[in-house]
Amino acid sequence: MIRIRTPGPLQRQSRVYDLKTRLDWGEPALTIIDIRDRSQFNISHIMGAVPMPLNEPTHRVLDKLEPGRDIYIYGETDEETAVAAAKLREAGYQNVSEIRGGVAAWKAVGFPVESLLMQATL
Repeated sequence: MIRIRTPGPLQRQSRVYDLKTRLDWGEPALTIIDIRDRSQFNISHIMGAVPMPLNEPTHRVLDKLEPGRDIYIYGETDEETAVAAAKLREAGYQNVSEIRGGVAAWKAVGFPVESLLMQATL
């Protein structure tokens, strides 16, 4: 019998394992936001992430989110991620968790990524 670990409460900072556990648990009430520029997002991103580049207007994504929704966010660096997370919290989103290491950490442990470039060539 395979047992999937129950996810813990949302923290201000998360390891990639924390997000993966939550995804495996099947909780749909979360959003993963990638704040890197669109070209990096197109090359590879955490499966299910939505792009919200820091250099573009954020209202397109944020208008669709409920303020109480759990948000996992990552950027190119942990510092960039922390700045973006602070902006989301200031905008009223209190359930924001910074994914430490971002997509590089996600890929380093072999978790699935998506690529829009690969989809375009199919």
